[in-house]
Amino acid sequence: MAFDFETQLADKKVFVTGHTGFTGGWACLWLKSIGVEVFGYALEPDTNPSFFKDLRLEKEIQSTFGDICNYENMYKEIDRFQPDLILHLAAQPLVRKSYREPVETFLVNAQGTAHVLEAARNVKSVRGVLCITTDKVYRNNEWLWPYRENDQLGGNDPYSASKAAAEMVIQSYAASYPFNDGQGPAIATARGGNIIGGGDWSEDRLIPDFVRAVVGGKALTLRYPDATRPWQHVLALVHGYLMILAGLASAQPDHFARAWNLGPQDPKQSSVRDVLELMSECWTRPELNFMDNPLPEAQALALDSSLARNILNWTSVWNTERVIRETAAWYRDYVASPASARSITLAQINAWRQNQ
Repeated sequence: MAFDFETQLADKKVFVTGHTGFTGGWACLWLKSIGVEVFGYALEPDTNPSFFKDLRLEKEIQSTFGDICNYENMYKEIDRFQPDLILHLAAQPLVRKSYREPVETFLVNAQGTAHVLEAARNVKSVRGVLCITTDKVYRNNEWLWPYRENDQLGGNDPYSASKAAAEMVIQSYAASYPFNDGQGPAIATARGGNIIGGGDWSEDRLIPDFVRAVVGGKALTLRYPDATRPWQHVLALVHGYLMILAGLASAQPDHFARAWNLGPQDPKQSSVRDVLELMSECWTRPELNFMDNPLPEAQALALDSSLARNILNWTSVWNTERVIRETAAWYRDYVASPASARSITLAQINAWRQNQ
């Protein structure tokens, strides 16, 4: 049985930036499965394997390869599609890459967000925009309690700072061009972190690195093995994103045009070491090494998602152990049969929906 938010979205047109990425693939496949008309705008896939290509989405959605830093090209595509909603996922999402390429990171994450919002403001069909940032937008005090939406923003590394800067851009557009006066669309942000799940082939991420080590028979080098993270499945966030999008398109968008934390519900904190132990149990154990002098990175981040639970009735339906087991199963089955990527992914989407 379809969720109410799926019914609300079924007749909508959704423009998705970053559709060729990890989260974009899951989001577009879920949207298509409920009958949404989707247009994707992103750089060409830059990983091999490519989740986007394995899902065969290019045959089902309108898609243009382009850079959100090129405002004119992106505006032209949004104007041509005339969407009801925009899901802005495109980003430079890697912390360690942000140290190597800080200017590009700020350009994509902050200026690129401004481009999306400016285009949305000028295409009058757009009723709502959901911008995806990260749990790392919060000034990290390394404290034990979780961060709330009204806590101070900040960030020391270029990635975190660029996403906090994007939040400032978003706040400025929301205040300067209020939707209730017809000056722009309703705007929301969603802050989640450390998602895992099948189809992520990015560099310098724990699970893809684990998979590459297993498949290649190589050692896996770890940084901060005892750091805890709010592990959650990519479907938990996609689920929340679609609920917020439906709210922005509803008769009461003011209830949804705000910042939302979408953090894990499992109270058990798991370390990097814990995750790898369970992945190894579900599949194969590679040789593990430890990095001596890693670059600075936050040691603990947790989000208070009470707002999303109470207002959206959103919850993460799989606990941490199941999240890790489902992730291991996706990669195990994919490695055995790469052509089955789409069916594996759809099966996990449906399993998530049935657990609701």
